[in-house]
Amino acid sequence: MSADMAADTPETADPPGPSRARHILRLALFAAVLLTMFYLVAVSRVIDVEDVRRTVAATGPAAPLAYIVVSAVLGALFVPGPILAGGSGLLFGPVLGLFVTLGATVGTAVITSLIGRRAGRDSARALLGPERADRLDALIDRHGLWAVVGQRFVPGVSDALASYAFGAFGVPVWQMAVGAFIGSAPRGFVYTALGASLSDLTSPLAYAAVAVWCVMAIVGVIATHRGWRRWREHRRAG
Repeated sequence: MSADMAADTPETADPPGPSRARHILRLALFAAVLLTMFYLVAVSRVIDVEDVRRTVAATGPAAPLAYIVVSAVLGALFVPGPILAGGSGLLFGPVLGLFVTLGATVGTAVITSLIGRRAGRDSARALLGPERADRLDALIDRHGLWAVVGQRFVPGVSDALASYAFGAFGVPVWQMAVGAFIGSAPRGFVYTALGASLSDLTSPLAYAAVAVWCVMAIVGVIATHRGWRRWREHRRAG
Protein backbone atom coordinates (compact mmCIF):
# COMPACT_ATOMS: atom_id res chain seq x y z
CA MET A 1 0.00 0.00 0.00
CA SER A 2 2.72 2.45 0.95
CA ALA A 3 4.61 1.63 -2.25
CA ASP A 4 1.47 2.32 -4.30
CA MET A 5 0.93 5.60 -2.48
CA ALA A 6 4.56 6.56 -3.07
CA ALA A 7 4.21 5.69 -6.73
CA ASP A 8 1.07 7.81 -7.01
CA THR A 9 2.61 10.81 -5.29
CA PRO A 10 4.16 12.41 -8.41
CA GLU A 11 0.82 12.14 -10.21
CA THR A 12 -1.34 13.61 -7.43
CA ALA A 13 1.01 16.31 -6.20
CA ASP A 14 0.21 19.89 -7.16
CA PRO A 15 2.27 21.25 -10.05
CA PRO A 16 4.98 23.72 -9.12
CA GLY A 17 4.10 27.41 -9.39
CA PRO A 18 5.68 29.83 -11.86
CA SER A 19 9.30 30.62 -11.19
CA ARG A 20 10.35 33.79 -9.42
CA ALA A 21 12.28 34.80 -12.51
CA ARG A 22 9.08 34.94 -14.53
CA HIS A 23 7.39 37.23 -12.01
CA ILE A 24 10.47 39.44 -11.70
CA LEU A 25 10.65 39.74 -15.50
CA ARG A 26 6.96 40.60 -15.70
CA LEU A 27 7.25 43.36 -13.09
CA ALA A 28 10.44 44.66 -14.70
CA LEU A 29 8.74 44.89 -18.09
CA PHE A 30 5.76 46.65 -16.53
CA ALA A 31 8.07 49.16 -14.82
CA ALA A 32 10.03 49.69 -18.05
CA VAL A 33 6.84 50.44 -20.00
CA LEU A 34 5.70 52.93 -17.36
CA LEU A 35 9.07 54.69 -17.21
CA THR A 36 9.28 54.90 -21.01
CA MET A 37 5.78 56.34 -21.17
CA PHE A 38 6.64 58.78 -18.38
CA TYR A 39 9.70 59.99 -20.27
CA LEU A 40 7.88 60.39 -23.59
CA VAL A 41 4.87 62.22 -22.16
CA ALA A 42 6.05 64.05 -19.04
CA VAL A 43 9.63 64.86 -20.15
CA SER A 44 9.65 64.91 -23.96
CA ARG A 45 6.09 66.27 -24.13
CA VAL A 46 5.00 64.29 -27.20
CA ILE A 47 1.38 65.24 -26.45
CA ASP A 48 0.40 68.84 -27.16
CA VAL A 49 -1.96 69.83 -24.35
CA GLU A 50 -2.85 73.10 -26.09
CA ASP A 51 -4.27 71.15 -29.04
CA VAL A 52 -6.21 68.97 -26.61
CA ARG A 53 -7.74 72.03 -24.93
CA ARG A 54 -8.76 73.55 -28.27
CA THR A 55 -10.33 70.27 -29.37
CA VAL A 56 -12.28 69.92 -26.13
CA ALA A 57 -13.46 73.54 -26.25
CA ALA A 58 -14.89 72.88 -29.71
CA THR A 59 -17.33 70.31 -28.28
CA GLY A 60 -19.50 73.10 -26.86
CA PRO A 61 -21.83 72.23 -23.96
CA ALA A 62 -20.28 68.77 -23.67
CA ALA A 63 -16.84 70.25 -23.08
CA PRO A 64 -16.72 69.65 -19.27
CA LEU A 65 -17.55 65.95 -19.63
CA ALA A 66 -15.23 65.61 -22.61
CA TYR A 67 -12.40 67.22 -20.65
CA ILE A 68 -12.97 64.85 -17.70
CA VAL A 69 -12.64 61.82 -19.97
CA VAL A 70 -9.70 63.13 -21.97
CA SER A 71 -7.85 64.37 -18.87
CA ALA A 72 -8.39 61.06 -17.08
CA VAL A 73 -6.74 59.21 -19.96
CA LEU A 74 -3.96 61.77 -20.37
CA GLY A 75 -3.27 61.66 -16.64
CA ALA A 76 -2.87 57.88 -16.87
CA LEU A 77 -0.37 58.53 -19.68
CA PHE A 78 1.66 60.77 -17.33
CA VAL A 79 0.63 64.16 -18.66
CA PRO A 80 1.39 66.35 -15.60
CA GLY A 81 -1.65 66.96 -13.43
CA PRO A 82 -0.93 70.67 -12.86
CA ILE A 83 -1.08 71.29 -16.61
CA LEU A 84 -4.41 69.47 -16.92
CA ALA A 85 -5.87 71.20 -13.86
CA GLY A 86 -4.67 74.60 -15.07
CA GLY A 87 -6.34 73.95 -18.42
CA SER A 88 -9.55 73.06 -16.62
CA GLY A 89 -9.52 76.38 -14.76
CA LEU A 90 -8.70 78.26 -17.95
CA LEU A 91 -11.57 76.67 -19.85
CA PHE A 92 -14.29 76.45 -17.20
CA GLY A 93 -13.40 78.88 -14.42
CA PRO A 94 -12.56 78.13 -10.78
CA VAL A 95 -15.84 76.50 -9.65
CA LEU A 96 -16.83 74.23 -12.54
CA GLY A 97 -13.16 73.76 -13.34
CA LEU A 98 -12.49 72.34 -9.87
CA PHE A 99 -15.20 69.70 -10.28
CA VAL A 100 -13.87 68.85 -13.73
CA THR A 101 -10.35 68.55 -12.30
CA LEU A 102 -11.46 66.25 -9.48
CA GLY A 103 -13.55 64.13 -11.85
CA ALA A 104 -10.53 63.66 -14.11
CA THR A 105 -8.31 62.91 -11.11
CA VAL A 106 -10.64 60.17 -9.90
CA GLY A 107 -10.83 58.78 -13.43
CA THR A 108 -7.05 58.63 -13.69
CA ALA A 109 -6.81 56.89 -10.31
CA VAL A 110 -9.33 54.25 -11.37
CA ILE A 111 -7.69 53.63 -14.77
CA THR A 112 -4.16 53.36 -13.39
CA SER A 113 -5.10 51.18 -10.44
CA LEU A 114 -7.01 48.75 -12.67
CA ILE A 115 -4.06 48.51 -15.08
CA GLY A 116 -1.62 48.10 -12.20
CA ARG A 117 -3.75 45.39 -10.62
CA ARG A 118 -4.07 43.54 -13.90
CA ALA A 119 -0.40 43.82 -14.85
CA GLY A 120 1.39 43.36 -11.55
CA ARG A 121 -0.72 42.13 -8.65
CA ASP A 122 -0.29 38.38 -9.21
CA SER A 123 3.47 38.72 -9.64
CA ALA A 124 3.80 41.01 -6.64
CA ARG A 125 1.91 38.55 -4.43
CA ALA A 126 3.95 35.63 -5.75
CA LEU A 127 7.21 37.38 -4.91
CA LEU A 128 5.99 38.43 -1.47
CA GLY A 129 4.78 34.95 -0.61
CA PRO A 130 1.40 33.97 0.87
CA GLU A 131 2.14 35.07 4.44
CA ARG A 132 3.48 38.51 3.55
CA ALA A 133 0.79 38.99 0.92
CA ASP A 134 -1.92 38.27 3.50
CA ARG A 135 -0.32 40.72 5.93
CA LEU A 136 -0.20 43.33 3.18
CA ASP A 137 -3.89 42.76 2.39
CA ALA A 138 -4.77 43.24 6.05
CA LEU A 139 -2.70 46.43 6.14
CA ILE A 140 -4.42 47.74 3.02
CA ASP A 141 -7.84 46.99 4.51
CA ARG A 142 -6.98 49.14 7.53
CA HIS A 143 -4.91 51.92 6.01
CA GLY A 144 -5.14 51.72 2.21
CA LEU A 145 -7.51 54.66 1.83
CA TRP A 146 -5.37 56.98 3.94
CA ALA A 147 -2.21 55.81 2.22
CA VAL A 148 -3.69 57.04 -1.06
CA VAL A 149 -4.74 60.33 0.57
CA GLY A 150 -1.32 60.82 2.13
CA GLN A 151 0.52 60.11 -1.12
CA ARG A 152 -1.27 63.06 -2.73
CA PHE A 153 0.39 65.38 -0.24
CA VAL A 154 3.92 64.06 -0.78
CA PRO A 155 5.81 66.50 -3.03
CA GLY A 156 7.60 65.28 -6.13
CA VAL A 157 5.75 61.96 -6.50
CA SER A 158 3.84 61.26 -9.71
CA ASP A 159 0.22 60.49 -8.83
CA ALA A 160 -0.17 58.22 -11.84
CA LEU A 161 2.99 56.28 -11.07
CA ALA A 162 1.94 55.87 -7.43
CA SER A 163 -1.54 54.73 -8.51
CA TYR A 164 -0.04 52.06 -10.78
CA ALA A 165 1.96 50.83 -7.78
CA PHE A 166 -1.07 50.91 -5.48
CA GLY A 167 -2.99 48.83 -8.01
CA ALA A 168 -0.15 46.33 -8.32
CA PHE A 169 -0.18 45.86 -4.54
CA GLY A 170 -3.94 45.30 -4.53
CA VAL A 171 -5.41 48.54 -3.17
CA PRO A 172 -9.17 48.32 -3.95
CA VAL A 173 -10.54 50.57 -6.67
CA TRP A 174 -12.98 52.27 -4.30
CA GLN A 175 -10.11 53.25 -2.00
CA MET A 176 -8.23 54.65 -4.97
CA ALA A 177 -11.23 56.69 -6.13
CA VAL A 178 -12.18 58.08 -2.72
CA GLY A 179 -8.58 58.62 -1.67
CA ALA A 180 -7.76 60.45 -4.90
CA PHE A 181 -10.81 62.69 -4.49
CA ILE A 182 -9.99 63.60 -0.88
CA GLY A 183 -6.24 63.90 -1.28
CA SER A 184 -6.35 65.82 -4.56
CA ALA A 185 -8.99 68.38 -3.56
CA PRO A 186 -6.55 70.98 -2.13
CA ARG A 187 -4.03 70.63 -4.93
CA GLY A 188 -6.79 70.52 -7.53
CA PHE A 189 -8.07 73.84 -6.19
CA VAL A 190 -4.58 75.36 -6.35
CA TYR A 191 -3.85 74.57 -9.98
CA THR A 192 -7.40 75.09 -11.22
CA ALA A 193 -7.55 78.48 -9.51
CA LEU A 194 -4.18 79.48 -10.95
CA GLY A 195 -5.36 78.45 -14.41
CA ALA A 196 -8.50 80.53 -13.99
CA SER A 197 -6.38 83.50 -12.80
CA LEU A 198 -3.84 83.57 -15.63
CA SER A 199 -5.20 86.89 -16.85
CA ASP A 200 -4.76 88.44 -13.39
CA LEU A 201 -2.27 86.72 -11.11
CA THR A 202 -2.73 89.48 -8.50
CA SER A 203 -6.38 88.55 -7.91
CA PRO A 204 -7.57 87.30 -4.48
CA LEU A 205 -8.18 83.88 -6.06
CA ALA A 206 -4.54 83.60 -7.10
CA TYR A 207 -3.34 84.62 -3.64
CA ALA A 208 -5.68 82.06 -2.06
CA ALA A 209 -4.26 79.38 -4.36
CA VAL A 210 -0.71 80.25 -3.38
CA ALA A 211 -1.64 80.17 0.32
CA VAL A 212 -3.22 76.73 -0.01
CA TRP A 213 -0.17 75.53 -1.92
CA CYS A 214 2.13 76.68 0.89
CA VAL A 215 0.03 74.87 3.50
CA MET A 216 0.04 71.73 1.36
CA ALA A 217 3.82 71.89 1.01
CA ILE A 218 4.26 72.09 4.78
CA VAL A 219 1.81 69.24 5.39
CA GLY A 220 3.52 67.16 2.71
CA VAL A 221 6.96 67.60 4.25
CA ILE A 222 5.67 66.71 7.72
CA ALA A 223 3.79 63.66 6.41
CA THR A 224 6.84 62.47 4.46
CA HIS A 225 9.09 62.86 7.50
CA ARG A 226 6.68 60.97 9.76
CA GLY A 227 6.21 58.23 7.18
CA TRP A 228 9.98 57.82 6.86
CA ARG A 229 10.38 57.58 10.63
CA ARG A 230 7.60 55.00 10.95
CA TRP A 231 9.09 52.92 8.14
CA ARG A 232 12.49 52.93 9.83
CA GLU A 233 10.92 51.93 13.17
CA HIS A 234 9.02 49.05 11.56
CA ARG A 235 12.17 47.94 9.75
CA ARG A 236 14.17 47.90 12.96
CA ALA A 237 11.40 46.03 14.76
CA GLY A 238 11.26 43.50 11.90
